[in-house]
Amino acid sequence: MIKKTLIFTALLFLSINTFSQGTTLLKAPKEYSFEMGYRNLFGQSNFTNKTTHGYGMLLDYAWQLSGFNGEKNKSYISVPMGYTVLMPDDIDSKSIHMLNYGWTVRHELGRNKPVIPFVGYGLLLNNMRITDTKGSLFGHQTQFDFGLNFNTSTRLKYFAKIEYSYTSYPQFNEPERIRLHYADLRVGVRF
Repeated sequence: MIKKTLIFTALLFLSINTFSQGTTLLKAPKEYSFEMGYRNLFGQSNFTNKTTHGYGMLLDYAWQLSGFNGEKNKSYISVPMGYTVLMPDDIDSKSIHMLNYGWTVRHELGRNKPVIPFVGYGLLLNNMRITDTKGSLFGHQTQFDFGLNFNTSTRLKYFAKIEYSYTSYPQFNEPERIRLHYADLRVGVRF
């Protein structure tokens, strides 16, 4: 058994060494983003807490997946972490605080221009906490966005986007599952 393991290890080492001759491994370029903006809750089912307007911010760490040589449009996969607050509409409602994180993908729809449109989508977990209520809810958030990157002569790139999100939560002092629809208007910077 030991002899077979040693032979397998030697063959693996030789094949890796042979493969790596003349092959250069490159690191994927990275982008960091910070965004903030307005959120509107426009669709809800069976949710008695009335909160319609709020604000949020998000940090994002992205790796480039394609478009390395400028021959194709760039695509990125990222790990975002965001925080959103929805304010109560009346004195009987409470504010909502949401932490979200997960994976997003962004595709640029052009290259080598001062303004480049992009589309993106994401799958996130969303932790919702309602003020003065014990506990919190974990829900699944699906989001789609469309935006514009504004290229500059510096390392900073500015962007603006609109975003649609759908979040589904299990019951939480409500008769059935909670489904919420959001629209966001966000601005940010990438570097």
